[in-house]
Amino acid sequence: MGNLALAAKTTHVPSMYLSELPGKNHGCRKAAIDGHIEIGQRCRDLGVDTIIVFDTHWLVNSAYHINCTDRFSGIYTSNELPHFIRDISFDYDGNPKLGQMIAEEARKLGVRAQAHNIPSLNLEYGTLVPMRYMNQDKHFKVISISAFCTVHDFEDSRRMGEAILNAIKNYDGTVAVLASGSLSHRFIDDRRAEEGMHSYTREFDRQMDERVVKLWKEGRFKEFCAMLPEYAQYCFGEGNMHDTVMLLGLLGWDKYDGKVEFVTDLFPSSGTGQVNAIFPLPADINQKAA
Repeated sequence: MGNLALAAKTTHVPSMYLSELPGKNHGCRKAAIDGHIEIGQRCRDLGVDTIIVFDTHWLVNSAYHINCTDRFSGIYTSNELPHFIRDISFDYDGNPKLGQMIAEEARKLGVRAQAHNIPSLNLEYGTLVPMRYMNQDKHFKVISISAFCTVHDFEDSRRMGEAILNAIKNYDGTVAVLASGSLSHRFIDDRRAEEGMHSYTREFDRQMDERVVKLWKEGRFKEFCAMLPEYAQYCFGEGNMHDTVMLLGLLGWDKYDGKVEFVTDLFPSSGTGQVNAIFPLPADINQKAA
């Protein structure tokens, strides 16, 4: 029987890579990097063999897609922000078996999902940034799931989360899941990009993000799930926050009441709100239905 060992919402801001480099931004994202390292260590301590990432930088216009090729390797430069992320080398093992299981379970629930073992289907930086700090030694296999879903219903993303949990229960191994995306995501205006790298675009977004953090810390997910569609819309949620919908679909949606632990506190980055947050698992989450 498979085991879900850890669930988290993680940042993937490209300024984390800038933070590594000499210059004026050196060290600016140390807290975010340390949060990733902490999550990676907890996964090791829990015996995780595979990390599934819900990637809000993988844009899809039809169906849900699972990138589960045998091996991911290459050199990545961001088309969006080549002055932030360039020439990053990566090399990770995939998990085609579990990826196919997820697609099968999703289709059982009426979700249009496809699993792909295509070597030329590259990873996006919503997956590559967390793996850079959590998985440099290739300790974990990697599966990436599209979460920038442009024409998709929240209900289907919720079911996708359920399907992922069902697949994990039938998998012979231990798994962690990461919802890789921001809270609010209104990028700062280009003319203010330099001065606004460490600030919010709008005070409204800051206030909303702080409220969401409070709800999460208090385990008030019935309220959060009720506000999530409007929150994603009014605060420009990254990928319309389908990563968060999948995560909560896996954890029990509005019945979930875990008090979230923030290993990296809320911080602004180029106008957006970012966290690294671990969602405690319900005690019975790995039990199979009778």
